Amino acid sequence: GEEHYNCISALHKSMRGSDENASLYWLARMLEGGEDPLYVARRLVRFASEDIGLADPLALTQAVAAYQGCHFIGMPECEVILAQCVVYFARAPKSIEVYSAYSNVKECLRMHTGPLPPVPLHLRNAPTRLMKNLGYGRGYKYNPMYKEPVEQDYLPEELKGTDFFKERKT
Repeated sequence: GEEHYNCISALHKSMRGSDENASLYWLARMLEGGEDPLYVARRLVRFASEDIGLADPLALTQAVAAYQGCHFIGMPECEVILAQCVVYFARAPKSIEVYSAYSNVKECLRMHTGPLPPVPLHLRNAPTRLMKNLGYGRGYKYNPMYKEPVEQDYLPEELKGTDFFKERKT
């Protein structure tokens, strides 16, 4: 019932708060209560990106490995895999930078009125002669061919200068 959601919320918030003891407690309470370990593992995959993000990019690898380990061996053996992942996450540095930036992009798309801006011509592939004649791909700078970063716009003209990492939702 509702306790299912209360416990996963407590686990999530305990890891977010870097409390490894409480994190283990809520994990054990769920698993010992019969919770599907793959449900917990899926929530850990989400947590890795939502709450840890780029502060520790290996967190997502840990979560996916934990999910796969649980899938391979099941309960009760997989409990220690989940416990290791939960403690890793509780101890990991946290960052919501990517989560917030992506939320800002979604908000930008939702708030846009009219048709969305077209993909700039220089960013379009030109697999046919007609597309090349229409200017697809013209002026594109292939970064690996340059020693220094190249100056090139990647957003549509209407969004030039937008930084979704600095935007804040009010």
